[in-house]
Amino acid sequence: METAIDFNHILLFKTNISSNKGKQLLHTILDKHPAVQCWNIDMEDSDYVLRIISETLSHTQIIEIINHHGYQCYELT
Repeated sequence: METAIDFNHILLFKTNISSNKGKQLLHTILDKHPAVQCWNIDMEDSDYVLRIISETLSHTQIIEIINHHGYQCYELT
């Protein structure tokens, strides 16, 4: 039986994370975060779209985390 995805828990962001160094930083931050179930970044998209699945984190919290590390991050609506 397949698990249904609740699309309300998929958070989408436009970022300026365009390098492997930035992607490695995301691995360091997001892989260790207990509230992040899954994440990926589309390095081929001009908006470098970051997708995060989390049942508890808000867009604002993710933006603060990414901005704290020197990158820009904006909610995609």
